[in-house]
Amino acid sequence: MRPFAVGLIAVPKAVPEVRLAVREHLGRPCPELQLCVTELLANVITHVGEGTPVTLRITGRAARVRVELTDPDAQARPVLRRAAGTDESGRGLALLDAVALRWGVDRGEDGTKTVWCEL
Repeated sequence: MRPFAVGLIAVPKAVPEVRLAVREHLGRPCPELQLCVTELLANVITHVGEGTPVTLRITGRAARVRVELTDPDAQARPVLRRAAGTDESGRGLALLDAVALRWGVDRGEDGTKTVWCEL
C-alpha cells in the first residue's frame, strides 16, 4: 500500500471528505479503516476543538495498516469509556477499540499528540 498523508482542519465537513479521500487512495471501500479515520477526526473536533489543524497518516504492509492522527494538544488525551444506552456520544473510542487490532496514544516532544490504531 502506498502511504497516505494529508494535513487538514478538523471541522465536521472534513469528515466525509477525508473518508472519501481515503477510499479513493485505496481504490476500494475499506469500511473499518474509514470508520477509524472518522472516529479519530470526530474525537479531535469534539475534545480538542473545531478548527484544530491535524495530520492524518496511513501506512501499511501486507495485512496490517496503521492509521495515525496528530493534533497539537498533548493534554487532551482520549479515554476509552463505555457509553450508557441513552448517551448521545461517547462511543467513538469503543468503536475504534472493537475494530482495531490495537490502538494507543503517543506524545510528541513538540507538544503534539498522535492517536493511532492498527488494523
